Amino acid sequence: MTQRDHGPASPSTPRFRHRRRSTESFPDVRKLSGSYLLVDDENKYRSMRIRTASTFWMLISILFILYMGHLYICAMVVVIQIFMTGELFSLSRRVNEERQLPGFRLLNWHFFFTAMLHVYGRILSQHLVKTVTSERAFYKLVNKLVKYQMVICYFLYIAGVVCFILTLKKKMYKYQFGQYAWTHMILITVFMQSSFTVANIFEGIFWFLLPASLIAINDIAAYLFGFFFGRTPLIKLSPKKTWEGFIGASVATVTSAFLLANIMGRFQWLTCPRKDLSTGWLECEPGPLFKPDYYSLFGLLPEWFPWKEISILPVQWHALCLGLFASMIAPFGGFFASGFKRAFKIKDFGASIPGHGGFTDRMDCQMVMAIFAYIYYQSFIASQDNPVEMILDQIVRHLSFEEQNALYLKLSQIFEERQFITSLSR
Repeated sequence: MTQRDHGPASPSTPRFRHRRRSTESFPDVRKLSGSYLLVDDENKYRSMRIRTASTFWMLISILFILYMGHLYICAMVVVIQIFMTGELFSLSRRVNEERQLPGFRLLNWHFFFTAMLHVYGRILSQHLVKTVTSERAFYKLVNKLVKYQMVICYFLYIAGVVCFILTLKKKMYKYQFGQYAWTHMILITVFMQSSFTVANIFEGIFWFLLPASLIAINDIAAYLFGFFFGRTPLIKLSPKKTWEGFIGASVATVTSAFLLANIMGRFQWLTCPRKDLSTGWLECEPGPLFKPDYYSLFGLLPEWFPWKEISILPVQWHALCLGLFASMIAPFGGFFASGFKRAFKIKDFGASIPGHGGFTDRMDCQMVMAIFAYIYYQSFIASQDNPVEMILDQIVRHLSFEEQNALYLKLSQIFEERQFITSLSR
């Protein structure tokens, strides 16, 4: 056998292996350490222009919906909830697993719309009954739906659970149960909280608009103060948040709460509660909170000053509490969302709103504020000493038309008997 002689390797000509240059862009060390501030951002003016334009169009759209009235505002809230839910569903979605589970994503939406039917059904059932009282047949149908609403929702939920169990697939159990838990977490932390917004709307647009406006003002003020003056980092979860932005936004929010409450409280179509599901503007007698109190400025200001007294609505003092919460506590909803995004290693929940991210990025603090506004209203503002109205609500909600008619005849008989006894005693 002959061997091919390739010759000895020359030690003077070593061979080098050429490595490809990495095209990976490494993140800024300051961003990873939490020391990156908005005031140091090189592209901050471009980002500000995009953010401002988006804010302007959102403001125009919201003002138009507010002009349309209660039902359109509720529809806007529902649409926002659907977008938020879609953004959160997509976070834990895995394409490979989804291909092996056709139709599995529909189960998540089934649980979502079942929860929507349950929560909004309980909130709006009373308003729905009052809307259809003129049509007797329709009234009976609606009354039955209201009466058995919990049963309907329960069996819809059980149907979803049964379908979930039937779709369980070998080697996919962990992913499927993770999705099941993820769906219920979304319903609890997002949907249930933001649904209180609808309850606030029907107590009067004022109780929806003022809290929502305070969150928007706090967010904008924090951005502007941090943009121009931010130097001291506030929390590592949100590297661009600064103490200067937080303090400046708190002062601006509390001041705005006091002033906005005076402006909004003078419009009846904002303060009147909606008792049914009809459309159109409302007119009502202003409640005690929206009747101004006058305070004399005599001796406090120079004589040449044109104002001799000021008018303050009692609701403005309540607005201060809302402003304090919006500036001190509600931002932690944003910090929670920031930590959530860091856990999933994403910058924003979505890209629906240029310069702002997704709907979830804009509604993180709004959810916290909505439930506080509802609890505050029910605890400190709503009248608790009106049992007659509460009894009538129970009658309308739980009695059929025939039962209500029988109750009316029985009450008429009792009044006639008492009136007869009173005339004899005279």
